[in-house]
Amino acid sequence: MRVLMFGWEFPPHISGGLGTACYGLTRGMASIPDLKVKFVVPKAFGDEDKSKVERIIGANDISVLNRKLRTTHYSQLLDYIEVDSKLVPYVDPEDYYRLRSLNVGETFRFFQTDAEGKFHFTGKYGTTLLEEIRNYAIIANMIAQDNDFDIIHAHDWLCYPAGIAAKEASGKPLVVHVHATDFDRSGGSVNPIVYDIERRGMQAADKVITVSNLTRNIVIEKYGIPAEKVVTVYNAVDPLKTQNITYSPKGIDEKIITFLGRITMQKGPEYFIEAANKVLQRMDNVRFVMAGSGDMMEKMIRRAASLKITDRFHFTGFLRGQDVYSMLHMSDLYVMPSVSEPFGISPLEAMQSNVPVLISRQSGVSEILTYAIKTDFWDIDAMADAMYGVLSYPSLSTFFAKHGKEEVDSLKWENSAHKIKKIYDELVSK
Repeated sequence: MRVLMFGWEFPPHISGGLGTACYGLTRGMASIPDLKVKFVVPKAFGDEDKSKVERIIGANDISVLNRKLRTTHYSQLLDYIEVDSKLVPYVDPEDYYRLRSLNVGETFRFFQTDAEGKFHFTGKYGTTLLEEIRNYAIIANMIAQDNDFDIIHAHDWLCYPAGIAAKEASGKPLVVHVHATDFDRSGGSVNPIVYDIERRGMQAADKVITVSNLTRNIVIEKYGIPAEKVVTVYNAVDPLKTQNITYSPKGIDEKIITFLGRITMQKGPEYFIEAANKVLQRMDNVRFVMAGSGDMMEKMIRRAASLKITDRFHFTGFLRGQDVYSMLHMSDLYVMPSVSEPFGISPLEAMQSNVPVLISRQSGVSEILTYAIKTDFWDIDAMADAMYGVLSYPSLSTFFAKHGKEEVDSLKWENSAHKIKKIYDELVSK
């Protein structure tokens, strides 16, 4: 079976959990002999790991010259996205970009391409994101015309328009994979544009995969998708290859509690700081690390300063690769107080490193973990008590570290891949 899979990033060019999950899933699929994946990204850099996929296709390498989109309803989606794409009506003659026309349905539209008829993609999440999503969908339609495959798999809202476009060009079944919804990212104050793109993708899909039952319920209740169309397949974690990691020395004779993730509303950083303040009122041989970046970082620094605990707090900025595991190696407890976490791979990485974890009950990963301490994200007293208990009672820490490591080692991407393969088989057989 051949899969045309659309993602937004692929290692080594990743900036968060979405890229990590996509890579893990493709690695799991590589263990299934008759499953071949062509993975499409907006921008291919040329140094992607191609060992586990049949091919990496960069939308930035596809020319639109002398091409026609194969579409029926897709042009309506294009109209919708184009409204919010900040296209300029005129391009300066000195500019590298040129206006080129594409036949979309019965009309012609103009788009900015280079001299070879290729779109420019950053592959990032900047101010041109909607425009890049729209252009990605245009290229997806062409890729679907030019490649042989049996099924389409699109990851998260950024890629749903591409999945719809590929389905219209090919008539092949579409699976959309919900790694998060805008209800998770926004704390409930959804962006109507993003919400509508998500809903359109879920409606167009033949099957919707969610990463937890928490997310499945949101898809059914908030987006009106029939329950029989939505199935949960949990994420996993890649085996930890310790031989490739150089650990930095701890350097202090104190306990370390670590928050590792985006410093945004979704991740609950303010609850971490409030709980830390309560712990510091009971013990002083502990330091707190907030590793990550995000729009709430400055606010969190100011809050720590107002509580007069900045001498016990460290803000490292965004960590990646080996630095993540080096930080975890120094940690005595990992905390993920997320307000709404569709899954959450980072606790699994901490457990791999023999670190006890404290997670919120409002996380998908809490559905599958037994040897993790769980509290409500808003219950800072319970969170502080759990932190204090793990640091004060070595036997408790050892218990969760030992059994947590054994538990997480059984969570393999191969298992997730086999469950998705069954979904593919069901759809293709129809």
